[in-house]
Amino acid sequence: MRIERRRLGNGLEVSALGLGTMGMTMAYGPADDVQSIATIRHAYDIGVTLFDTAELYNGADPGSNERLLGDAVRGFRDEVVVATKFGYDMGADQSAGAKLDSRPERIRTVVENSLRYLDTDRIDVLYQHRVDPRIPIEDVAGAVGELVEAGKVLHFGLSEAGPDIVRRAHSVHPVTVLQSEYSMFERGVEAVLPVLRELGIGFVAYSPLGRGFLSGAVKSADQYAEGDMRQWDPRWQPGNFERNADAVRRLAVVAEEAGLSLPQFALAWLLNEGTDIVPIFGTRDPRRVDENAAAAQATIARALIGRVREILPEGAFGSRYVDGHLPDWERDS
Repeated sequence: MRIERRRLGNGLEVSALGLGTMGMTMAYGPADDVQSIATIRHAYDIGVTLFDTAELYNGADPGSNERLLGDAVRGFRDEVVVATKFGYDMGADQSAGAKLDSRPERIRTVVENSLRYLDTDRIDVLYQHRVDPRIPIEDVAGAVGELVEAGKVLHFGLSEAGPDIVRRAHSVHPVTVLQSEYSMFERGVEAVLPVLRELGIGFVAYSPLGRGFLSGAVKSADQYAEGDMRQWDPRWQPGNFERNADAVRRLAVVAEEAGLSLPQFALAWLLNEGTDIVPIFGTRDPRRVDENAAAAQATIARALIGRVREILPEGAFGSRYVDGHLPDWERDS
């Protein structure tokens, strides 16, 4: 099985599906580095070329996630696209949530750290992880532009940015790609897609399986391990959970009609929404990589695609974030 390629924005060519590494070191309970590295390498073997990490994913162990990815791709580094992110003050007290910091000097520090952790001479895609309302986006774009000129970064990306931020950043330095959450469960970003297409910016969809709800093996919040974000995610809380679980059961029936598993159907649905969209799924299991990758070859009848919006007219039940942690495009765009 080989995965087709797609072109995003300013000359970025990647596989139609990418692999996100966040869950290999944080947010989804205990992980095993050996198995995670095997998963990354297996993904490459079947044609995945886009791998996504971030400074934030290192958690309490500076560099852990980026080092993991760097180790995994060392034998084929020049054949893949490595994306990482800046935008947080990792030295701040995290008890009330991560503090944003996109000052130009902080961006430069993060890039030097990431280059060292990843053991590479350039970052293929550098994202601003979240919009920092204290720092003009023009200053952020200018700082990244300088890193591009220096050859340390190849492409500038934004994450969870709204139309105004995207336009302002793009006017200073070309934005190649926007990454935001997008799935059958989360569709608010569809309001931003027309602006991306107007400007020729590609889109990377994270959490395409609804943070695991669309994996087909969903449990209530109290059944997840300590440290798993689904313990507090609003969509897993009583009331929302039951309604979302019912929607998943109905979606699974539609997926079966399409001859696909529910995860395959969810990924194929996204791929069908535009050739400028690349979903990145997260897994620590090589077998899940194979299952998900099959979605890149799937075709879905239009009638079945329409059924998704009948079952979930506005996406999942419940907010995707606890109050006070909305991304830029939901906050003011």
